[in-house]
Amino acid sequence: MIFATLVLILSIGFFLFYLQIACQKILRREFEQEYYNLIVNANRLEFPSVRKAVEEHGGPLDYPRVRMMLKCDFLALSYLLEHANKNLKLPRSRCERLVLSYFRLTFLVLRVCHMFKVGEKPAVLKLTEILQYLGNVVGESVSKNRVGILMASGFFLNAR
Repeated sequence: MIFATLVLILSIGFFLFYLQIACQKILRREFEQEYYNLIVNANRLEFPSVRKAVEEHGGPLDYPRVRMMLKCDFLALSYLLEHANKNLKLPRSRCERLVLSYFRLTFLVLRVCHMFKVGEKPAVLKLTEILQYLGNVVGESVSKNRVGILMASGFFLNAR
């Protein structure tokens, strides 16, 4: 029984390690330009201001506010990503699904870090990095559809 538990714990640990390495490789992808700025401005996303506040201020985080801002941005970007794929008549790629799962897992880690009052800022910075990547993916799909002149939110409202 102890051996089976040990094998299960090690398997979960190796899986989480693999997930983190694979997602870090995906997040290092270089884009032609910073597409996320268009998406941030069009949809009033807050993650750039969260990142700036965390990097500049050494004090404690306003955890409930930061958590809500990151969660709302994630929901907005996942919605936009879903409808960008529908407009292109493409399923979500494995990379996109993996990054979305990685965000959820890191968001859970943020809750645990907050509970133990340790390592909140690195978790918040990782979440903003993931959101920036998702914003770049959405912005790139808008740009490739030659709709870059239109506001991104108008493009996705027509997806219904």
